[in-house]
Amino acid sequence: MNKTEHSVIDSKNYIRIGISLTGLIQGVGFRPHVYRLARYLHLSGWVINTSRGVTIELEGDQESVDQFLPLLESELPPHATILSKAIESLDAIGEKDFRIKESQSTEEIVPLILPDIAVCPECLEEMFDPTNRRYRYPFINCTHCGPRFSIVQSLPYDRPNTTMSTFLQCPDCLMEYENPEDRRFHAQPNACPHCGPQIDFHNLPYSNPFCSGEDALKEAIDSLKRGKILALKGLGGFQLVVSAENEKAVQLLRKRKRRGNKPFALMFPNIESAQAAAHLSEPEQRLLESSEAPIVLVEKKTQDFGTSAPGNPYLGIFLPYTPLHHLLLDLYAKPLIVTSGNLRNEPICIDNDEAFTRLGNIADIFLVHNRPIQRPVDDSVVRIVSGELQILRRARGYAPLPIEVSQDLRPTLAVGGHLKSTIAIGKNNKIILSQHIGNLDTKESVREFESTNSDFQKLYGLTPKTVVHDKHPDYYSTQFAQSHFPKVEKQSIQHHIAHVFSCMAEHLLSPPVLGICWDGTGNGEDGTIWGAESFLLSENKCQRIASILPFRLPGGESAIIETARIATSLLHEAGCETAKDEKTSLFVDMIRKGVHAPICSSMGRLFDGVSALLGLCERADYEGEAAMLLEFEAKHSTTSDAYPCSFVQTDKQGPRLFDWRPMIQQIQCDLIASLSPSDIARKFHHTLVELILEIARQAGQEHIVLTGGCFQNKLLTELTILRLTQSGFKTYTHGQVPPNDGGLAAGQIYATLYPSILQHS
Repeated sequence: MNKTEHSVIDSKNYIRIGISLTGLIQGVGFRPHVYRLARYLHLSGWVINTSRGVTIELEGDQESVDQFLPLLESELPPHATILSKAIESLDAIGEKDFRIKESQSTEEIVPLILPDIAVCPECLEEMFDPTNRRYRYPFINCTHCGPRFSIVQSLPYDRPNTTMSTFLQCPDCLMEYENPEDRRFHAQPNACPHCGPQIDFHNLPYSNPFCSGEDALKEAIDSLKRGKILALKGLGGFQLVVSAENEKAVQLLRKRKRRGNKPFALMFPNIESAQAAAHLSEPEQRLLESSEAPIVLVEKKTQDFGTSAPGNPYLGIFLPYTPLHHLLLDLYAKPLIVTSGNLRNEPICIDNDEAFTRLGNIADIFLVHNRPIQRPVDDSVVRIVSGELQILRRARGYAPLPIEVSQDLRPTLAVGGHLKSTIAIGKNNKIILSQHIGNLDTKESVREFESTNSDFQKLYGLTPKTVVHDKHPDYYSTQFAQSHFPKVEKQSIQHHIAHVFSCMAEHLLSPPVLGICWDGTGNGEDGTIWGAESFLLSENKCQRIASILPFRLPGGESAIIETARIATSLLHEAGCETAKDEKTSLFVDMIRKGVHAPICSSMGRLFDGVSALLGLCERADYEGEAAMLLEFEAKHSTTSDAYPCSFVQTDKQGPRLFDWRPMIQQIQCDLIASLSPSDIARKFHHTLVELILEIARQAGQEHIVLTGGCFQNKLLTELTILRLTQSGFKTYTHGQVPPNDGGLAAGQIYATLYPSILQHS
């Protein structure tokens, strides 16, 4: 579209229309786009932001008015999306110009807020231009980039409703902000070194700033080179930063953060340095360079950075996504470990004083700024599975983008589960899944969970008429739902069925569906621990048609950490010989007597037990480690063999159960015969794929949903998709909604569209 000078055509044949739009159209330069297009077409009228979206009134000749919408939608600004539009005819009033009106609030709020966006190329070019007034300014932004979700306090998204409201713009910034032709027109975080946020360097918590501005950057870099641990206030919260090449510093960070062997993410200065360290496919490179800028799990190319991800063939890598990151990496020019600013199982810090208190025993130095963060937004973690995006932790760049469903939802709040906590709201025809909160094991994470619930209800104007929660009575989220909403209708849904609905939601699937949910643990309907469930969903019921033969967990939750206990249980139940030491004898005695040894049918625990049998992980350092090491071991083998796959049915009315005992017996034989752990691990994976195929064939259902934490396993997921597809099934896996418990809340909302199933879940 070429710009032309605006002129008004004198005509008595003008028509006027009103256009109401919803979508991702606030904070993305949408109104300037409307303004420029209206002037180009010689149309008069106005455009305004409201709590519902954007409203436009246009007046002009018929031909120009007819051209407006097609051009508007074909040339949208970056990141803008129109989800709905309504048009009405109005009486012409003879307006002579087009203007942008002040935003207004309405009673009804449509839940559409743009995520935080990585700094754009135009801003980067300006930041590194010595002649530009924002040269090396760490908070440069425009309508195409910068903070959104992390700074908005209320809708509509205007500067007075953000944490930037206290920063009064200087004349130069205000001129940009008020000029519809400028890239920074109504860029709400707009600022410059004279009027915007500033950075400070602190040697110690609560100390006076040692230095500020460019000196603070240089001091932080010098400290990193000396092996210090930096607490950096970023876009959505604090991050802990050390040199990736300094093994002593990395190990010290592990110790202070209580991280164990869990992988750290690496931030590379540019795509070239990332390519030198990892094998990057085209989709992976696109993700790294995208405006979402997530942490991407990719295969290592070298053994460098071994301390960042010990024993792991993958690296979690990302590129600088804020101006401050770019300035740091520009000076340092080498990879940095950049991880969440928290202790284990706690939410990230967002406030300077909070960081001084909670991170004071971890970080040696602090690089902070004075722009308030409204809510914590951690880095997202993604990977490519079978050529498609899979989000494992949904936060910056993706939250709180909506899932649009086919019918209106009752105003609903879903409180998710216990691990990888998120919440969700259902309003109109949209499901809004919150950013990652974390495990609800600490008072800090519980406080953040409660704050997020309050925040979302206020932000989106939600008064819930239904609250949905997990059936597990001991989850804090369940107790919260029951205690905080005494007069609101409550719905409970079984954990694994909610997982199935979470995958159905993003694909807009309706029953009939075969849902296969494999994960660690979830409260089962029969009082035991489930986690290897297959459900056949019809229009009005949900039938559990398959699982695995139960086994006991000696010591309960202790067995999740000390996985050798699970190995003992599997060997004992399979009739195999177990070790003769005193500890193993105690576990066997617990199993036989059923004392402190709950029954489980969990695929995640089966993974743990087999991993321990192979000597890969007899004691897990972090959640999922044993299963991950089993997957990694299987990648070294190319065998296509599988173990026996047979079923038993202990109850005529109950599900068919995979009898894993012959498999464990054969694994024991393979170990005695010195078959490589890699071949055994690969055979185990192939066995599970054959198990899924058999369940699918017996169910006779074309549409297969794969969900639950076990389908974070890239090898298992890709082998299963290939096998099912070859056999004529349509397979659905997770993309925008995490397959782990981070997606539960979305599934809880979607399930409310099927009340007859929800009542019998």
